[in-house]
Amino acid sequence: MPGLKALRRIQLGQESVDGTPVVATAIWRGLGTIQDTREVVFPEEDVGFVSPIDRSYTPKLEGALAMDPIEATFEQLPYILTAGVKDITTGLADGPGTDLIYAYTFSTTAKNTIQIFTLEGGDDTQAEEFNYCFVTDFKLEGEAFAAWMMSANWVGREVTPTTFTGSISIPTVEEILFSKTKLYIDAIGGTLGSTQISNTLLSASLDVVTGFKPVPTGDGNLFYSLHALKERPQVTLSVTFEHDASATAEIVNWRAETPQLLRLECEGSAVATPGTLHSNKLLLIDLTGRWESFEKIGEQDGNDVVTGVFRAGYHATPATFAEVTVVNELTTLP
Repeated sequence: MPGLKALRRIQLGQESVDGTPVVATAIWRGLGTIQDTREVVFPEEDVGFVSPIDRSYTPKLEGALAMDPIEATFEQLPYILTAGVKDITTGLADGPGTDLIYAYTFSTTAKNTIQIFTLEGGDDTQAEEFNYCFVTDFKLEGEAFAAWMMSANWVGREVTPTTFTGSISIPTVEEILFSKTKLYIDAIGGTLGSTQISNTLLSASLDVVTGFKPVPTGDGNLFYSLHALKERPQVTLSVTFEHDASATAEIVNWRAETPQLLRLECEGSAVATPGTLHSNKLLLIDLTGRWESFEKIGEQDGNDVVTGVFRAGYHATPATFAEVTVVNELTTLP
């Protein structure tokens, strides 16, 4: 019988040694399938035949997994962040609270390390796995009266048939709701998160290229045996505003190339016991940078709107670049 879509799944396991496969310990509550991206080369040759000759070789083994857009949750977004920004799989205690803080600060003067995973995927006909997996780019996007949506692209080594690791419970998660998001913009020498820009935020999209890539060294294998931060991380935030006084003020800042501090803050439900800093689950997106562009005036539901792109970059005054913080009640990522 053919495989059933309803029986697809993605499972993750955290590797303790990069490139050494492990069993899965968590189910990804989302969508996506593994792609075998190995290269097969058919050489050209002049050997007296009009037809192609049946000859080929494989110089490269690699795999990919595109995690399709799915509702972002406080419990599972950290998997993407730990595999693409910084290796944080254990939350920081918040005083007496049951909340745990996962703060993913992007690399500045020193390179971050990231957590490497083994991924399993497939359906009831065939499961596959590949190891040494990490995130090359990801996106968080949201609009009013909907959840934030998360998606990510993973790369890994050779894809091989397997059987799913069994007895993994589906985790309990809470969606991050965009309409509970607050926007703050402050002067570069001010305090991040002190000036709320109210009644104007319509949608936002955070796009991140992590800068981490496979390094194809000659090491006795056709797959990579090393990864590295090969490029500077690229972090941009597209924001759609009502075309109001707040929006026009930011257009002035864009034209003046004014550096600023920008925060998006989205609270979830209350935690069981409030901590010193937080009483609720939380998503914080903190960026230092300046506006790169603004589109011409558009329209949404009869109102004029305008969309700007904020590009994050390190600034010496606050000594910051970009950070994504998630607060949940998980002591460690399963």
